[in-house]
Amino acid sequence: MTKTVKLISGVAFTPGTAQDLREGLVGYITLTFADLLLLDGLVLRKTTAGTYALSYPSRSDSQGRKHPYYRPIDDRARRIIEDTVFRSLGIERDPQEANRG
Repeated sequence: MTKTVKLISGVAFTPGTAQDLREGLVGYITLTFADLLLLDGLVLRKTTAGTYALSYPSRSDSQGRKHPYYRPIDDRARRIIEDTVFRSLGIERDPQEANRG
């Protein structure tokens, strides 16, 4: 018997503080990937253009370069992950799109 694996499940959201919100940080995301990995530390941000985006945890080396612990492999993967997470949270990628309908 083969188990069907849902790529992204168990999406949980923790809101940011009032200061975080003023700086564009909406909150923190935790999710389960492929029923195998718990990914913690994703950040939901609102861009200056008013759209939502996810950012991924990283460390900085001694030269200040960022190295993500994990990240999408390309733009297509990024969109799939963001679309799934946003749908789970009931938010529109671009809040202005909802007002145009």
